[in-house]
Amino acid sequence: MRAGALYSAMGALLLTTLSAAPAGGLPTTPGVPGSPRAGAAPAGVALAAARAAARGIAFGKCSDAQDLPGSMECGTVGVPLDYARPNGKQIELTVSRVRATQRDPRNSKHRVPRRGALVFNPGGPGGSGLYFPLAGLLPEWKRIGAAYDLVGYDPRGVGRSAPVSCQDPKNFFKGPSQSPVHPSESYKRERIAEAKAYARGCAERSGSGLRHYNSVNNARDLDVLRAALGEKRLTFMGASYGTYFGAVYATLFPSHVRRMVFDAAVNPDPERIWYRNNLDQSMAFESRWTDFREWVAKHDTVYRLGDTPEKVLDSYERARARLAAEPAGGKVGPAQLQSAFLQAGYYDDYWPYRAQALSDYLRGDPKELIAQAGPVTEAAAESENSAAVYTAVECNDGPWPTDWKVWDRDNTRLARVAPFETWDNVWANLPCAYWPAARQKPVDVRTGPGELPPTLILASERDAAAPYDGALEMQRRLSGSVLVTERDSGTHGIAGGPNKCVNGHVEAYLLEDRVPGRRAACTGHVEPTPGASKQK
Repeated sequence: MRAGALYSAMGALLLTTLSAAPAGGLPTTPGVPGSPRAGAAPAGVALAAARAAARGIAFGKCSDAQDLPGSMECGTVGVPLDYARPNGKQIELTVSRVRATQRDPRNSKHRVPRRGALVFNPGGPGGSGLYFPLAGLLPEWKRIGAAYDLVGYDPRGVGRSAPVSCQDPKNFFKGPSQSPVHPSESYKRERIAEAKAYARGCAERSGSGLRHYNSVNNARDLDVLRAALGEKRLTFMGASYGTYFGAVYATLFPSHVRRMVFDAAVNPDPERIWYRNNLDQSMAFESRWTDFREWVAKHDTVYRLGDTPEKVLDSYERARARLAAEPAGGKVGPAQLQSAFLQAGYYDDYWPYRAQALSDYLRGDPKELIAQAGPVTEAAAESENSAAVYTAVECNDGPWPTDWKVWDRDNTRLARVAPFETWDNVWANLPCAYWPAARQKPVDVRTGPGELPPTLILASERDAAAPYDGALEMQRRLSGSVLVTERDSGTHGIAGGPNKCVNGHVEAYLLEDRVPGRRAACTGHVEPTPGASKQK
């Protein structure tokens, strides 16, 4: 499941406030970091980091500066494609920054001490963090932006950082297409053929370098970026997949960590990377799909889609059948409908818009459904690149079943109880069954007592893309970590969202070096208000 592609730095992270901090305390970190662990390929990483520290980053105007505020700067940092050959081919990562203002937003006459750089990754794999520094322009982020240089970047393979491609972007958005909940054998054979062709395309367009796009190298790149920024210790916020390679970083370079925030933590257990994690996601999305339908049913007087979750499902299935017979606007078929409603599983902000679009469509007006579910063709190149990076990293990171019978058995069983997302999740990941590049053994994410400064894990109980058990497993594996849970909510990524309690813990941690204790709970944020008619 491509979770992080939907986790937007300018969306989920930048929505609302960061507010008052709770009590608690944690030690500050001392001076010079020690040596990385052996698994970090220390010679190659140390050499690349030393070079980056000496060169720094020559920040200047961003290439699309005409569309960006002048306070944002861009630059590049070089990293080895292969850390086992640090003097071999180099690739450049594009980095963005907004400097700490050092102005106290509560009293502009007072200056606050600079606390270094806060580096952000939005997940994916395949998500770009380049626009994250613009968070500092929002009132809700001014306290953090006063103290930290806000830093985003395109990870290797993404966007402007040696982009990976698996097919011609012109062919990425397919026309209105089917999305059978219980696919036929002939349909399965078609999708197997597509998966094999896609895997071949990745190899043909990326060559032998394809195997170097993985989570371990993302973690190594992060250490080189730390050095290039002149930071002895890293302060990092990762969301969704960003929590996984952030945890890999913490495992390989524990002495290089100052502070880390893991928002929407994924399960780092090596046995679940990534095949079993995707099975878990499909099950969790079924529960979140039920949450959405229950909300729609509560507001039947607004949407007229049914006053029970079962009746809402009947309305959705009527729309699927109608779109299968005649796509809306020649663009939206059942697969496009399902993809649009999958977004409602990530963020309940989408609920009013999706419900209204479905209601309008069933009453003869398809405009909003086309607007919300139709392909954004001008973003084809970006979307194709994001999908390619996602595939490369997940396929390279660990073992996947290579026998179709295993996929078919596991997902046929799962689809009986979780039909909403199961098979679409299979098709998104099936190229990994036929992957041409060598695979890695997943990192055993784990730190011992005292190895790592306290880290902050954020999770919502009903998150479908990052099921809550993953946050519990992350806390078990990162010694001394603290878990903040948003109760009875399912938004994927909660830092900077509408929950002031959650945001208070984030501010306390990043600005005042305080944590609430081993575990803390926040009441869930208020459900969305019905009645929205157009997508934001």
